[in-house]
Amino acid sequence: MSKASPSLPYGTLDLLILRTVANGGLHGYGILQEIHETSNNLLRIEEGSLYPALHRLETTGLLKAEWATSDNNRRAKYYSLTVKGRRQLAEEQKNWERVAEGVTRVLRYA
Repeated sequence: MSKASPSLPYGTLDLLILRTVANGGLHGYGILQEIHETSNNLLRIEEGSLYPALHRLETTGLLKAEWATSDNNRRAKYYSLTVKGRRQLAEEQKNWERVAEGVTRVLRYA
């Protein structure tokens, strides 16, 4: 019996998407797979959450998208970071690390 994926705190999905595409363009399904595999199968993002987030990040100028042919010969939208997206990723990653450190301290010492 497998455990359900933990719920992500608000805003975490955007951070995960930005970090995942930071190393190069990926299409939506590739982003889902990369997050799942990189988290050692702990995090599973639903398509119904991913695609609205991708659209929002593209609309706000954090991601850019280009249509291309995927490995299975289908047309897919590939996402990559913009300069603004790289700055946002750096800021959000620092914030996340501070919050995680605070939570860890409370869990250990409270």
